Amino acid sequence: MTAGLDDLNLHKGNRMNNAGKVLICFHNRFCIFTSNKNCRNMKKHIAICFILGFTVSSMAQNGEMDQEMIQEIRESFSNTDPDNKALMNVISNNDIKDLALSRSNVGKMDHYFKYKVDVTGITNQEKSGRCWMFTSLNSLRPVVIDKYNLSDFRFSENYLYFWDQMEKANLFLEAIIENSDKPIDDRKNDWLLSNPIGDGGVWNSFANLVGKYGLVPASAMPETHHSSNTAFLRKILKRKLREQALDLRKLANTKASAEQIHSQKKENLQEIYRILALSLGEPPTQFTYRFVDKEENIGETKSYTPLSFYKEILPNYNPDNYVMLMNDPTREYYKLYEIEYDRNVMEGKNWTYINLPNDQFKQFAVASIKANEGMYASCDVGKQLSKDAGTLDINNFDYASLYGVNFTMDKRERIISKESGSSHAMLLMAVDVDDNENPTKWQFENSWGSSYGNNGYLTFTDEWFNEYMFRLVINKKILDKKTLNVLNQKPIKLPPWDPMFMQDM
Repeated sequence: MTAGLDDLNLHKGNRMNNAGKVLICFHNRFCIFTSNKNCRNMKKHIAICFILGFTVSSMAQNGEMDQEMIQEIRESFSNTDPDNKALMNVISNNDIKDLALSRSNVGKMDHYFKYKVDVTGITNQEKSGRCWMFTSLNSLRPVVIDKYNLSDFRFSENYLYFWDQMEKANLFLEAIIENSDKPIDDRKNDWLLSNPIGDGGVWNSFANLVGKYGLVPASAMPETHHSSNTAFLRKILKRKLREQALDLRKLANTKASAEQIHSQKKENLQEIYRILALSLGEPPTQFTYRFVDKEENIGETKSYTPLSFYKEILPNYNPDNYVMLMNDPTREYYKLYEIEYDRNVMEGKNWTYINLPNDQFKQFAVASIKANEGMYASCDVGKQLSKDAGTLDINNFDYASLYGVNFTMDKRERIISKESGSSHAMLLMAVDVDDNENPTKWQFENSWGSSYGNNGYLTFTDEWFNEYMFRLVINKKILDKKTLNVLNQKPIKLPPWDPMFMQDM
């Protein structure tokens, strides 16, 4: 405050009382002094009041909850109020989601759809973060099943998981070498050491893998305990990679030659390969396989490499024909963005996407489903999820009414405050529409087993789509010219620690 002393009587918090004394208000505390014009000490008294006022003000604004504030907070909640007493008894002794379940919303949503992609049954990623891999493969399984007239078909997720972990280890060690001249607490090094490896990912990671390593059927490399339960293996890999990172930094900072550093990195990767092979089994370089159709007709037994198998069973599939779309209201639309280090293969593609407004985003999704093409899609699946009903609806749970506290953030605010972001990938494969062909609800094919949700599927409202859907991977043939032209832009590179860019698990 810089107001002059002569202006104090004009302050709206100051007033003259009936005794002829001026009351000066400092944050609801009053200093009292006489209004006698002959009082030579008046300005001195006022100055003292200012000092006292500023002292009290600074004490109140130092961030502490002082006793007065605590008392005011306590008084804002009456523990003798019958409603509060009843709510305390109920909430403290029960599951919050059960209590917040909106009874008026139960049973309002069916699981029938006007437009639905041909799908072939539910898979189960078990206790792993490989949803991005399962979803990508689930988009291709119907093609193989239809081509060979099969009753079912499964790819080996374990095979791709092995090479995903090897490639991520290599990418991490290369990044450590690249940034070895920076302090270890530099933000990039801090991020790298905080995230040396994981089993999460996005669709571009799948595209990078199949182009380099191909695909194999599930029988060629079945699941193991550690491919289905990845948590402890992940801890072991992180521990070893961090140890290796420190060794490589030391070597790089002793001015070792590039050849010496490369040799050390190769030894490091041999250790990672050993850990993975003992935990997951060794990936095949060659295998034999034959298809058996629905009528139990046995096909020819053939010898394959993973790449030759991939090319034979999916000759028309090319990841370059697909593009990732995003609805991120924190950034400008119709721009191309790239996330640094968001890939698994060193020479592969980073996560690159076109940011679109939600209406356009949904329009392409509807068109893809009508064309019988399911889409890799990712969302914030935990928000308003009713597991038993298999539904996602912004009205499923009413926490505001339960607690008497409003929750008001919109999609943009949830992103920038890290309250929401994409956390799980599923196959978007159905949409229902009104009489004007506007979407009313959608459906995911999930990878959490057939006992979860509605026989393994999750149905969600169009309003939920608006709030919690983030990514789609769509065939370029579905997109309009304006959107396709965005691919000609130079991507705007974003840091890997951006709050929007959590990997799908």
